[in-house]
Amino acid sequence: MALGFAVGVFGVLILFHAAYSTIQYRGLLKIMEEEFSGPPMNVVAELLLGLVFCIWAALTVPGKFLSIQPYSEENRIVSLPANSDFMIFNHRGKVFPLEMDVKLKH
Repeated sequence: MALGFAVGVFGVLILFHAAYSTIQYRGLLKIMEEEFSGPPMNVVAELLLGLVFCIWAALTVPGKFLSIQPYSEENRIVSLPANSDFMIFNHRGKVFPLEMDVKLKH
């Protein structure tokens, strides 16, 4: 896990360096009064390398994926909370009609 975290930090540092290089390149183009058409190829290579490092770290740092048990009571989404004092059924939505028959005028 420490290696994955270090690779992720290194990937973020590479991305920051690519951003700084692009800003510096645009400043140089302003001094030379040329138009910016895109970043140099070394900055694009840095971006791709930093992206690969960050994706690799994002997939390895969290750990091993665990299987989801479908019949477990711990991961039931539809279960209601034990305290139902905060459930509000009287709200502004009742003023709208149930069926909206809106016809467009041409």
